[in-house]
Amino acid sequence: MSEAILELDGVETCYGQSQVLFGISLSIAPGETVTLMGRNGMGKTTTVRSIMGLTPSRAGSVRFQGKEVRGLPSYRVAQLGIGLVPEGRQIFPNLNVHENLVATAVKREGGDWTLERVYELFPRLAERASSMGNQLSGGEQQMLAVGRALMTNPRLLILDEATEGLAPLIRQEIWRCLAQLKASGLSVLVIDKNVGALMRVADRHFLIERGRVVWSGDSATLSANPDVQHRYLGV
Repeated sequence: MSEAILELDGVETCYGQSQVLFGISLSIAPGETVTLMGRNGMGKTTTVRSIMGLTPSRAGSVRFQGKEVRGLPSYRVAQLGIGLVPEGRQIFPNLNVHENLVATAVKREGGDWTLERVYELFPRLAERASSMGNQLSGGEQQMLAVGRALMTNPRLLILDEATEGLAPLIRQEIWRCLAQLKASGLSVLVIDKNVGALMRVADRHFLIERGRVVWSGDSATLSANPDVQHRYLGV
């Protein structure tokens, strides 16, 4: 495997006196799609927040493109080239679709995400360009959240609960989008509960339980281990 674009080593994170992560270690290679899976409350979102500096970890290392980012404020982590599609979408409700997309857009060397390209990826957003964020359906908001992250021209895209609460047709649209992003060579970390879809789109998987990585491997190995899926994912 080539040098990791993102590498976590022994990350420990707490909320007050309550420790949530106990030595999380994982890595993502350039152009690789990786998942973080586990039951609810096991530390997946806290891992994302630790990467982004939203909930600073108390120990361990978070390296992005070889640079230590643990301890940096979240806006600096984003500026380095990590795009986040957060759980709950968190779009700007009082801005329209066009304004949401351009509000945090970044031109970056080697980045080719533009408004036109996002509209090509999600034609529905082009149709709703003048609609306010709070007028969109849940699926449209998720497309907008993905498009907004892509407009920062990230080196790594993180999607937290990529298809949670979405209708089946919209879920298919998000998985189609992820397949296209993977084909384009973008590095992706995705959190979701749809194990079958994740095994089809991702290269490797990290399973987390009670703040620890308890299993990692590729899709073929995970598919061949239903006991692992049942024990840690409940499927």
